[in-house]
Parts: sequence; C-alpha cells; structure tokens
Amino acid sequence: MNNASNVTKADYYELLGVSRDCSDQELKSAYRRLAMKLHPDRNPGNPEAEESFKQASEAYQVLSDPQKRAAYDRYGHAGLNGGAGAEGFAGADLGDIFGDFFGEMFNMGGNRRVSRAERGRDIRYDLTLEFEEAVFGQQREIAFRRAGLCRDCKGSGAPAGSGPTTCQQCAGRGQVRYQQGFFSIARTCPICNGSGQVILKPCASCNGSGRVDERKTIQAQIPAGVEEGTRIRYQGEGDAGRHGGPNGDLYIILSVRPHKFFERDGSDLHCVIFISFPQAALGAEIEAPTLEGSTPLRIPEGTQSGREIRLRGKGVPRLNEHGRGDLVVQLIVQTPKKLGKAQRELIRQLGESLQVENTPTSRSLLNKMKDLFS
Repeated sequence: MNNASNVTKADYYELLGVSRDCSDQELKSAYRRLAMKLHPDRNPGNPEAEESFKQASEAYQVLSDPQKRAAYDRYGHAGLNGGAGAEGFAGADLGDIFGDFFGEMFNMGGNRRVSRAERGRDIRYDLTLEFEEAVFGQQREIAFRRAGLCRDCKGSGAPAGSGPTTCQQCAGRGQVRYQQGFFSIARTCPICNGSGQVILKPCASCNGSGRVDERKTIQAQIPAGVEEGTRIRYQGEGDAGRHGGPNGDLYIILSVRPHKFFERDGSDLHCVIFISFPQAALGAEIEAPTLEGSTPLRIPEGTQSGREIRLRGKGVPRLNEHGRGDLVVQLIVQTPKKLGKAQRELIRQLGESLQVENTPTSRSLLNKMKDLFS
C-alpha cells in the first residue's frame, strides 16, 4: 500500500496565504510573492525551499483553473482525482507570473494596457436544514443581496450614448514612464488604473461603478446525503464583475439540526432501543424506527445488553454515489425499578433456577466476548 495516501495534504488556500473567496489577481499576486521567495535558483542546496516551491506551484495550478478550483472547493483534495502532484508543479506558468512583475519594473512588457476587468466578489449564504432534508435532499428557494450589473449603463459606468474617453495622463497607454538612472521604469497610470480610459460623466444610476445593489432569488437543489459544513457552489451567482470581469460565485454553507434519537456517522445511522429481559433471553421480533417508517427487527435468543444489530441499506444515501449506509441499532436490556410481590417471587424462582457464577473478568476479555456475541 502506498504510504503517501496516509499523509494529510495542506490546504491550498492556507498554503498560498489567501482567503477562499480571493480573486484571480489576489491569487496570482500571492503565488508570485511565494515563488520569488522559494524559487530553487534563489535557494541553491535547500531541499525544504524546493519542496515548498513545488507545493505552492501545485496549489496555484489547481486554484487558477476554474474547473479544478470548483472541484476542490466542493470536495477538497478528494475532488481532484488524485490531486495535482507533479503535474501541478510542471503546469504553473512561471513566465506569466514573473513576466508581469519584471515587465512593470523594467519595462520588459512594452506599452501594453493593464486590463481593468475585475472578478466579482464571492457571496456566502448560510442555510439550516432539518435532519431529514439533509438525508434525502431538498429544493429550497433562497434570496440574497448582491452587486448586480447596472442595467442603464450595462456595466460601463457611463450613461447611454456616451462612453469613456482617452486618459490625458498616459495618452491612452495605461502606463506612465519615469527615468531612474539607466532604467526607464513604466508604472501603472494612477488616473485610469492602467485602462487608458476615464469616464468624465458617470452613470447616475450606479455613480460610475457599473453595479447596483439587487435582490436575487434562486432555487437551490440540495443533494441527498449532505452533512454539517457541506459547501455548495453556484458559479456566477455572486457579485457582478467590474469593467467586464466575470461574476463571483455563491457558496451555500449548510448546517443540519440534530435528530431526536438518530445520530449520524458518515453514511450510517445509529440509535438505541430498550428491550426487556424476557425479550433478550427468549428472543423476540420488534419494530425498529427508520427515517422512512418502522421495519421488523429480530432479536436473537440470548441477546446481551449492548449488542448491536446492523440493518443494511437503512442509513443515509452516499453523497454523489450509489447506495446507502446502514442503520445500527444498539439493544439495551432494561431492568425494572419497581416490582410487585408476585413479580418478585417469580424472578426469585427464576434466579434460583439459573446458575450464574459471579466471577471477575478483565475488561479486555469482556470486550472480546461482546465482539463474539455480535
């Protein structure tokens, strides 16, 4: 067996030092800082720095890919079908990462404009479910507020019939140059933020931002088998992006109310049923509760208190898989606290007819006996 499967991989967001709702630009900047610090050329003969560089590159390779990031956000490392591994290290575009940095500092990037497009913010929505809703799934209508695209200016920030004009500070280049010694340094224009254009008369509806506050309603489909803390991602349902950037995402975070007697362990359910001494000694058939009604449960003759009986397929549907877990019923023999005179006499006679030696037994041996009876 491969021992690597037993190693818990670090969280990609924590590795890069970014939040889970970070933008693409924040992600790129965080990785660039780490990559420049940990690059093997800057740390010759340092295997720890090299390994950290590989891990950071793997994290960036996954989170910079929208499909891989969505799978990771939903299911963690298990959603990547084995993770990025060496492929993540090899697939990171170092030229793109370092090119932006050196291009700005030493004018290697030419006179290109910096795109103003900005991805919208992600939104979190907390949703509480009943126990049965989490087990069997549910469709729920949810309403939330977000920054939507301004309909009057269609996100441009300028009123209809007008538009942005060429920035006078940078003459539309998006960069201004400064001469320092032998170097000609190009920096992003502070007036137009690199776009090369400015809006002189902003849209009255959105004050030039291109976005307005709006109420959004969606039908959220909760799949069967979700549990406490499950995150469901709805792509593009977050805040609208700025200047043509993509929308952020909506994340529904689930919490589940406890059941009055069922407890959940993964896809299995557990409950406790009390039985009488005659039922345990002679055997009986009782009705066991399930989430879909009661089902017959056969108690074997000579059942000991604490014995567990597993009812196959009566548990929780496995999330995004086929089949269901089991219902585990623990039987507890209940001793009556109050007895009538006739009852006491009957039990006394029964006790005299039963030969039980009160011999001390170690706890480990008792557990082995319980396993044998189970």
